[in-house]
Amino acid sequence: MRLNFLGADHEVTGSCHFMQFGDKNLLVDCGMEQGPDLYVNQEIPVNASDIDYVFITHAHIDHSGLLPLLYSHGFRGQVFATNATVSLCNIMLKDSAHIQEFEAEWKNRKAKRAGLPEVVPLYSMDDVMGVLGHFIPCSYDEKVQVEENLAVRFVDAGHLLGSSSIEMWVREEGKEVKIVFSGDIGHEGKPLIKNPTYIEEADFVVMESTYGDRNHAASVDFARELAQAIETTFARGGNLVIPAFSVGRTQELLYFLRKIKTDKLLDRFLDFEVYIDSPLAIEATNIFHKSVAECFDGEALELVKKGINPIGFEGLKVAVTSDESKMVNFIQKPIVIISASGMCEAGRIRHHLKHNLWRKESTILFVGFQVPGTLGNALLGGAKEVRLFGETINVQAEIRNMPGISGHADRDHLLAWAKAFRKKPKKIFVVHGDDKVCDAFAEYVSSELGVEAYAPYSGDGFDLFTGEQVEQGSRMLAEKRKEKPMRASSNIFARLLAAGQRLITVIHRCEGMPNKELGRFADQVNSLCDKWER
Repeated sequence: MRLNFLGADHEVTGSCHFMQFGDKNLLVDCGMEQGPDLYVNQEIPVNASDIDYVFITHAHIDHSGLLPLLYSHGFRGQVFATNATVSLCNIMLKDSAHIQEFEAEWKNRKAKRAGLPEVVPLYSMDDVMGVLGHFIPCSYDEKVQVEENLAVRFVDAGHLLGSSSIEMWVREEGKEVKIVFSGDIGHEGKPLIKNPTYIEEADFVVMESTYGDRNHAASVDFARELAQAIETTFARGGNLVIPAFSVGRTQELLYFLRKIKTDKLLDRFLDFEVYIDSPLAIEATNIFHKSVAECFDGEALELVKKGINPIGFEGLKVAVTSDESKMVNFIQKPIVIISASGMCEAGRIRHHLKHNLWRKESTILFVGFQVPGTLGNALLGGAKEVRLFGETINVQAEIRNMPGISGHADRDHLLAWAKAFRKKPKKIFVVHGDDKVCDAFAEYVSSELGVEAYAPYSGDGFDLFTGEQVEQGSRMLAEKRKEKPMRASSNIFARLLAAGQRLITVIHRCEGMPNKELGRFADQVNSLCDKWER
């Protein structure tokens, strides 16, 4: 029984863990990296077609975003996730494919004029639709017997609608090992969704450490702080532009904006208008409305019982089409604009930044973690100018941050989550944090709990019977580039190689079939080779 770490190791994004027991292979999360690579990530050690199961902790793209690529390389197993995560992945993976196809088309127009090779999207909408057909929705707190030697249970992680920690019971050679994957652990007291569920038993724990080196600011009245940002900006005649993830953060902001209006925290501009410029955010908000009973916390449920929409209010408007999005920037009065992506790496937010960054009257308000190397991180770091759509933009708008609204638990809450295990785990693996943060939090957990804690690197492998390390991964830093590498450019050839590997796997599985069928299969393969041989 082996556990290999592949992604979000000494890095914040790209979560992916590989397990092997008996003749079965599984993944926990299959996420896309956001921002530049720090370390060289290792590949999944088996063909995609040999992976039997994938378990998704939550729908954020850095935990689910490479599932369609896995499918394009031959994966045909089952994907298990909570009911709400399945619903959110249905819209988020489609949105991811749409963005990649759109950006590839835009780059190819430029590449064609420059005589450069064609850029191919990392995956297509067909790949998304294919993998969505393999999802198995699960309810919170129900133990699911996946097969004879594998059972799992999803419990609420309090990070996002549908987010979960995963309890996993695995048997091999008559021995059972329990592994817990924390997923992203939420900050207690978040609006709308429930607090994280504590787990009491595990042999091994894989836990995140995004804020493992610091605590959030003392309790903040988010509604009042947001109201103050609106008032200051509107008094100058500018727009308040909020880069926010379409799923989770946008809905939390709507909760606070409704509170500002109902509690009359902004008398001078009480009739202010809010524009959600993100089709994905609009769809996600609808899913929130459908997940009230399973996912909402007590306070939000009470509002619903009183007939109050916790995330709706007068003056809330949406921009769905691209034309509606463009018109937002021609509105003459000050407005609040909420648009994705939260780290300003893609999506419509970049257009709103282009129209507002140079304006001294406007404010750009960040409400979430900004990965180093992203545009959002550069702006928070004091960048004086940025490049958007091939144009240099002077940064004159006010740049503000509301870190207390984070969806991640801080150091004290992470430690409280780890302390909940009644019997000390054999080992805690610390992942999903900045390079130095992972090591610092592992050391902190060891000293506070008296548990062996280790921050693995991509490719590190462990025997889960003994807890010993059996493989050492790469410590090699990724090559630094001025621009992100176009990973998608070689993807079609990679898909072809994966298809060939899948063919070999299928051939081996055909051993023992009648000679007549084997002969027909061989003729088809040879015919295909004759057609394409150059």
